[in-house]
Amino acid sequence: MDFDAYARMAVDLVNAPLDDLNALKGLYPDPEWMCEDPTERDLQTFRKAQKKLRDVFSFGSSGREREAVNELNMLLETHPVHPRISGHQSGNWHIHVTSRGSMISAEYLAGAVWGLSVWLCEYGSARFGVCADERCGNVYLDTSSNNCRRFCSERCATRSHVAAHRARKKAAVEDTATNLTPVG
Repeated sequence: MDFDAYARMAVDLVNAPLDDLNALKGLYPDPEWMCEDPTERDLQTFRKAQKKLRDVFSFGSSGREREAVNELNMLLETHPVHPRISGHQSGNWHIHVTSRGSMISAEYLAGAVWGLSVWLCEYGSARFGVCADERCGNVYLDTSSNNCRRFCSERCATRSHVAAHRARKKAAVEDTATNLTPVG
């Protein structure tokens, strides 16, 4: 069972723009994953869970592990897990985390919440991150060897470092200009 894949479902959900049903469809791993089309009710359920999961990442990344655990426990109660053996070919059996609900949101959220809960138990909530680039706000799971990741992607890291470099350069130019101005 690939718990990391389930945990990444939680990350994908938090980072997804859930503006409408088409945006929601983009969240699913592949078109065959959905048995039916998502409904407005699914969309509302996803939006509520998205906020709660964002809180989990915020709590974890700020050292408030107890709050992260409490939020995940509430989510586990709301989206209970019902494991099932699945396979596409004989001999390729594996466990899927599903729910007892018939809604698409129930299926997805049971796996996402379970995966994130297993991740917390395995690695701790300090491995939950919120991108340090103020313009971003995406969440991520820190898989670095020494828990030093600060950005959700290389793109955000580069953008932030370039902005900081430009700010330092501008400050140095302004400082030089101030020192060259005669005091009168």
